[in-house]
Amino acid sequence: MPEPDPSVLARRGDIIATMRDILPAPGAVITDADSLRPYECDGLMAYRQLPMIVVLPETVQQVAAILKYCHDTKIRVVPRGAGTGLSGGALPMADAITISMMKFNRVLEIDWDNRAITVQPGVTNLGITRAVEHRGFYYAPDPSSQIACSIGGNIAENSGGVHCLKYGLTTNNVLGLEMVTITGEILRLGGKALDASGYDLLGIITGSEGLLGIVTEVTVRILRKPETARAMLLGFNSSEAGGNCVAQIIAEGIIPGGLEMMDAPAIRATEDFVHAGYPLDVEALLLVELDGPKVEVDYLIDRVGGIADGCGAVYARISETEEERLLFWSGRKNAFPAIGRISPDYMCMDGTIPRGRLAEVLTGMQVLSQRYGLRVANVFHAGDGNLHPLIMFDANQPGELERAEEFGADILRLCVAVGGCLSGEHGIGVEKRDLMPEMFTEDDMKHQERLKLAFDEDQLLNPGKVFPVLHGCGELKTLHARSVADKFPDIPRF
Repeated sequence: MPEPDPSVLARRGDIIATMRDILPAPGAVITDADSLRPYECDGLMAYRQLPMIVVLPETVQQVAAILKYCHDTKIRVVPRGAGTGLSGGALPMADAITISMMKFNRVLEIDWDNRAITVQPGVTNLGITRAVEHRGFYYAPDPSSQIACSIGGNIAENSGGVHCLKYGLTTNNVLGLEMVTITGEILRLGGKALDASGYDLLGIITGSEGLLGIVTEVTVRILRKPETARAMLLGFNSSEAGGNCVAQIIAEGIIPGGLEMMDAPAIRATEDFVHAGYPLDVEALLLVELDGPKVEVDYLIDRVGGIADGCGAVYARISETEEERLLFWSGRKNAFPAIGRISPDYMCMDGTIPRGRLAEVLTGMQVLSQRYGLRVANVFHAGDGNLHPLIMFDANQPGELERAEEFGADILRLCVAVGGCLSGEHGIGVEKRDLMPEMFTEDDMKHQERLKLAFDEDQLLNPGKVFPVLHGCGELKTLHARSVADKFPDIPRF
């Protein structure tokens, strides 16, 4: 992480006084160590740092005033949502102001005609569905942490969830947003219209991990709840057979509402915790949800059942009631805390691979597990190849945390080697920052940094995240045509 700026630390008293002028509400400026402690990390608890101060604004004008002050006085800023992120994206800095957006927690408008809802960024993911479900609507992206994670954090990381295979990630469901730049300018991007002219700034901000601005308002698409939804549990004697079934379902042109997979360690830990009715004598379990008109769902259940039989399924169970369907899903959504019951610590990884390489990668992870002497349980969005290996370790045992980090890095290198990428939905943050060269060339990363600098020339927003090496504006101003010509010799030159 960047070294703290002594000149900023020396001004801490003045900074606190200015923040209290901007935020006069009691408790809006947090300064004492005990009260700062809950903000020292996000869901990646291996890395901790007390922030210099934490502020909790309530209006967009307050956010703009804070950012303008930070820009003018060269103070770093760390945006923070609910703190459920798993890549260290909200890790504080000792010389930075952490801006918590959790007082932005109101639903602003529900537009039933345009099937859209506008909320503040502190509203939880599940809170959006709760606001519209009384009229048969819901918000599709549903991360496992949806009961707690904020929609603003979902925007930052481009979160997915178990239903993203059919209904898309956050970026596919965001229509518009309001954001504040580091200079204090308030921008509106996108809206309820089908498409916006000009550059796709909305697409740039979604998934930008707090490096380009702070989102203060979000408009997302809501969907009509399907007429019918049923879930299938399909068990296999090997992960390879389960992976082959996933590939075959997609190859047949069937796009389930959700298509998840768990291996034996995850199945057993989850069933012991939730009692969802999972079979304990299989090595891999698929959870397949099919939704739509009843006649379509019934037809697809028969087709998926036939595919599973052909792939060697040894267990099959179909939900008969809505309560049973939700029970099946409760196991999957509680898989992470279930692992927490059987291991003092665990690290949740997040890489994405081509579906056809699933069996190969799972086998590779078992080899790595033996090499590092650490257990791993696999829970993942099998339909789109987004893996979530859970590496179990005990941080109190010397060297185990370091081995877990090395194990996780090798898993991500394996994902990239087979044609995948470093992240599916958790983001890069600090966890994967130093692995970026595994996926991108230096020129690739410099282009990304140029975009960052267009929004934040002084690199004050969420520094130390995503980019392993920071370059100044002067270093990035020139793009040499010769290097482009060498890399792409077939492009005509004029």
